[in-house]
Amino acid sequence: MKISRDKHFDDYDTLVMLFGGLDGNVERIEDAFNVKIFTGSSVMKITGEEKDVLDAISAIDAIATLSKKDTLTTTQICMVIDMVKSGQVASLSDLMGTVAITAKGKVIRPKSLGQKEYVDAIRKNKIVFGIGPAGTGKTYLAVALAVYALKNHDVERIILTRPAVEAGEKLGFLPGDLAEKVDPYLRPIYDALQDTMGGDSYLKAIERGSIEIAPLAYMRGRTLSNSFIILDEAQNTTREQMKMFLTRMGEGSKIVVTGDITQIDLPHHVTSGMKDAVSVLEGLDDIKVIRFDHRDVVRHELVSRIIRAYEKADKEREQKRKENTENGDK
Repeated sequence: MKISRDKHFDDYDTLVMLFGGLDGNVERIEDAFNVKIFTGSSVMKITGEEKDVLDAISAIDAIATLSKKDTLTTTQICMVIDMVKSGQVASLSDLMGTVAITAKGKVIRPKSLGQKEYVDAIRKNKIVFGIGPAGTGKTYLAVALAVYALKNHDVERIILTRPAVEAGEKLGFLPGDLAEKVDPYLRPIYDALQDTMGGDSYLKAIERGSIEIAPLAYMRGRTLSNSFIILDEAQNTTREQMKMFLTRMGEGSKIVVTGDITQIDLPHHVTSGMKDAVSVLEGLDDIKVIRFDHRDVVRHELVSRIIRAYEKADKEREQKRKENTENGDK
């Protein structure tokens, strides 16, 4: 049975604020729930089958509530729509918690359920693996939580590390001191630190040693206590490097390991240390593995679509490979 429902807003400006110029996001809601939406000066009229109309209103309410906390991207609006369609609208309240506040007063919050699960996992566990595509906030959120822990005196220092070259760490051949050698490789982490802490505080923390650069090649034999340790781009570590890194952990420390196992740059005969560690350690107490997907991408909506296209192509290639293998065995 078709029905019509009106959704009232304070004024037309509120509508524009919530839906970014209206047309694009309204069309997304119309297509998702098979409804028609007509907008007036301060009202939306939603027409369609009863369940579809009620679902569309739930999505609009959720978007309105989240928009009061933050400006939503197109990707996040699509996420809200997907959650309503899959009956997860109640979970949207989980996205309102604060992770940290930047030096400029910007509130950092989870922007997807995957990010919320990741933040909770880091808070509750000693070692967390964040695995997923670019743009899912793996590194940024880890840095934000590290800075919060440092400011709250939960840890004494933040240690940042990342594989420096594709298949090893031949830092001796690069010009400059240790910081200059690894600086290009740690730039994304530096950017996140400066955004979260502010430029002056960040530089002072570096000078005091509260933030330390520790390439894997220089960590062997150390015990890292009372530290928040982030290993970025971990898919490009070897099995031996990963084992060495994880066993550096000392009392009062927390480790976050991030990477994208679809972007491994190691030679084909070398096993990724991240993949190996997850297969060996997943399920152990105080170790949590969080897997992100395209729904957690918080960059441009096109990034999410690109990731889905590659995933589809990979599945088709794998299916074709299996079929060719089976036909060859016959």
